[in-house]
Amino acid sequence: MRGNPSTPHHLPPMPALIFSARWLQLPLYLGLILAQGVYVFLFLKELWHLLHDAFELSEQAIMLIVLGLIDVVMISNLLIMVIVGGYETFVSRLRLQDHPDQPEWLSHVNASVLKVKLAMAIIGISSIHLLKTFIEAGALGGLPFCDPALLAQLAGEASVGTGKQCSTLTVQGVMWQTIIHCVFILSAVGIAWTDRLMAGAKASHALAAETH
Repeated sequence: MRGNPSTPHHLPPMPALIFSARWLQLPLYLGLILAQGVYVFLFLKELWHLLHDAFELSEQAIMLIVLGLIDVVMISNLLIMVIVGGYETFVSRLRLQDHPDQPEWLSHVNASVLKVKLAMAIIGISSIHLLKTFIEAGALGGLPFCDPALLAQLAGEASVGTGKQCSTLTVQGVMWQTIIHCVFILSAVGIAWTDRLMAGAKASHALAAETH
């Protein structure tokens, strides 16, 4: 006879010790909460810069700042998924079934679902970075590369108001960033396809078990 699920199950000492090792992850998730606070500060800092200099910034500069704000928000969303979903999956239940603000995805979260959602979030973040790179690359206008010697020269010329600029982008850098983004997309497709195959195999085994 199976015991009552609500009754705590007492494990032998060694399995209990091994199972309780999951609580060692708690400081990691608390650290991610602190990192979330840093991103909130960064968002407010960039937002203040946008509002304070709105009448002086060009349209391209405003667009880049807004993309940076979106990037911070998407990274914060990724942190929330890792903190909440990871804690729920690997540490302990949050017991949010009756909470009105329970995330919709948390009700069916597991390691596979969390892995796919993280892959999609990383693709979104990579897309924002790639878009910022394309915008900056499209406005280079033949600017030289910012090597250390040129940066020192431009810093000295800034006091006399020459207005010269340089760029940290190169053709090879943009190409590799695009390739890495495509690799992220292929990796996410591979993860989703593998999870679909595993889900289909589980469904087939369950159906075969019911028929026998």
